[in-house]
Order: sequence, then C-alpha cells, then structure tokens
Amino acid sequence: MPDYEARWYVVHTYSGYENKVAGDLMTTAENRQLQDMILDVKVPTEIVTEKVLNRKGEETVKEVEHKIYPGYVFVKMVYTDETWYVVRNIRGCTGFVGPGSKPVPLTEAEVYRMGVEQRSVKVSYAVGDSVRIIDGPLEDCVGVVDELNTDENYVRVIVSMFGRETPVELELSQAERIED
Repeated sequence: MPDYEARWYVVHTYSGYENKVAGDLMTTAENRQLQDMILDVKVPTEIVTEKVLNRKGEETVKEVEHKIYPGYVFVKMVYTDETWYVVRNIRGCTGFVGPGSKPVPLTEAEVYRMGVEQRSVKVSYAVGDSVRIIDGPLEDCVGVVDELNTDENYVRVIVSMFGRETPVELELSQAERIED
C-alpha cells in the first residue's frame, strides 16, 4: 500500500497505558509484517519545569515529562480491516476515536495544531529582511522581520499600521521575503 493513504488516527487507552499501547502496537506491526501499513505511533509529551519542596522545606526545580493528551495514542496507518483489528486488540486499548466502530482520521490542520507532526518550513528570510505577509488578516502587508524562531515556528514582523510601528507574530509560512 502506498504511503499517501496513511492517515493519523486517535486511539483511546486506559489511563497510564499510553506508552505500553504504543510499544505493543509497534511490536505487533513488526511481528505481522505490517510496517508499511502501521507507519508510526506517538504519545505527544512536553517537558514542564516544576518547583517542588524537598523534605527540608527547600524549593527545588525539576523538569518533568507530561503527556499532552493523557489516555490517547496517535497512530499513523493505512485503514483496513486488518489494521483496525490489530489496533483494537492491543491490550489497554479501548477503541478508536470516532462514531461507532469507524475511526475518523485527523485532518492535516489538526495534526499540526495538536503537535503530532511538525511541519518543516524552509525560511528564505532573516532578521532585518523585508517580507510580505501572504496569509491571514494582514495579507499583502509589508514589514520588516524583527525576530525569528524556527523551533517555535514563529516570526515577529514590524508592520506600519495607522502611522505606527506594530509588531505582529506570524507562523513562518505566513511570510515571504521580498526580492530586491
């Protein structure tokens, strides 16, 4: 089966079983030679810095990994009866998200918004360059790049609006360099 048919689906799990379900699903896909059908399994997490008191009453800082969506696992797969059966029969899995027994794939926008996959954007501009905004409410406005953060997928552009310099934060893909 070609890769373009693979879509992201959300699987509901027992609380605390997310990593076990993800690992078991990849192992089962390997054992059944379904790597071309079940392509990826993710449990999105984030690192959070927490302040905690130790036994002496002193405040310490530690970094903790938290699941962004507890009780859910994301599976990129080609939907067939066989892949549905494999996923549904993983221990700890309670079913797909969707009406009845038919799973509903995530849209591309949902995949990126939820942080399941990161979009790689090639940036052709740098701080100080003039750019045109190509998407959003300020489309066709021109400004100067003030700050650029490729890790966080945003750019701050200074735009002249109503006679004032106004900073506007955009996604990297919403601006393009103006050729000299």
